[in-house]
Amino acid sequence: MLQGKNVLLGVSAGIAAYKAAHLCRALIKKGANVKVLMTPDSVNFITPLTLSTLSKNPVAIEYFDAKTGEWENHVELAKWADFFLLAPATANTIAKMANGICDNLLLATYFSLPNQNSAYFAPAMDLDMYKHPAIQLNIKKLKEVGNHLIPAEEGELASGLKGEGRMAEVENIVSFIEGRDLPWKNIHLLITAGPTYEAIDPVRFIGNHSSGKMGYAIAETAVERGAKVTLISGPTSLEAPKNVKLIKIQSAAEMFDAVKEHYQKADCLIFSAAVSDYSPKSKANQKIKKKSDALQIELAPTQDILKFVGEHKKENQFLVGFALETENEVENAIGKLQRKNLDLIVLNSLQDQGAGFGYDSNKVTIIDADNNQEEFELKSKAEVAQDILNAVESRW
Repeated sequence: MLQGKNVLLGVSAGIAAYKAAHLCRALIKKGANVKVLMTPDSVNFITPLTLSTLSKNPVAIEYFDAKTGEWENHVELAKWADFFLLAPATANTIAKMANGICDNLLLATYFSLPNQNSAYFAPAMDLDMYKHPAIQLNIKKLKEVGNHLIPAEEGELASGLKGEGRMAEVENIVSFIEGRDLPWKNIHLLITAGPTYEAIDPVRFIGNHSSGKMGYAIAETAVERGAKVTLISGPTSLEAPKNVKLIKIQSAAEMFDAVKEHYQKADCLIFSAAVSDYSPKSKANQKIKKKSDALQIELAPTQDILKFVGEHKKENQFLVGFALETENEVENAIGKLQRKNLDLIVLNSLQDQGAGFGYDSNKVTIIDADNNQEEFELKSKAEVAQDILNAVESRW
């Protein structure tokens, strides 16, 4: 699981920081590429020189390096990483991560991770501190947003006491990451995303404002959960998520052909694409010149992809659709779920500020075939992707 992966190793200020050197070596032996982030106080426990030598990469501590004059870009670091591993994770840094406090480079990078499911943390503290209700509440918060707790172990602590709170041994941390029970392992997931463009002539088209961000976020989250993902995408400016099979299309007809080719092999299908309902009946071979009189374009309905798959899905396949509504939202979404034989539908409304096309956030209501409805607050699309996959897991 670590072969060829990019790992950001975060080191916070605890006595267990010395183990970061052994952890860095163990990750590299497994084939990982390692970059180290340190909190400013952690340098009192282990030197950056040690970790830069072992990782063969500069260690990042401050936003600005006065010696080199270079700015450390926390966003680029977060995008680079396949995994973020905080070890040791002190009570202070855990509390900041759980409560949105961002006062150093390590935390800024953590909060910039595209997918919180890629974050792991290994607590290290004294036994009474580890058991304190406030600490346990912060740990619970991190788990709820998708972070993975590598449980503290029992043993002799720096205080001289013996009990739970000791950072997990290096080999156990590595084994935890490699052997994590991925809920979507061996699951083939087919996702559609983005708009479709229906050509009028070689220059112009009929389309919509879909950015594809929601579908791409679902794809990325599903990969982190172990799924084998095929993403059929209309035109977007987004980068392909790592470890995803990307199929690019332009029109509704092309998306239909791609779905027909791949849907039977999928275990779960999530159709988040905003497919055009109509397409010009004929496409002009040359650019249509502007004239003084009105231009009339005859439109024909496109193939209803979601309905086709709903009518042809196998008994063990799970089908999720999306509904973007502007009025009678819940009623229209339930109607669509029933007409198209869906197992789940994700409703979002253009009436909600910060939700819909183009935004990095979304506000959804998830409705299942038994008419159970779960409404969520406005969240980032990465967090919404977690909610959607959680809903699929609980019902499938």
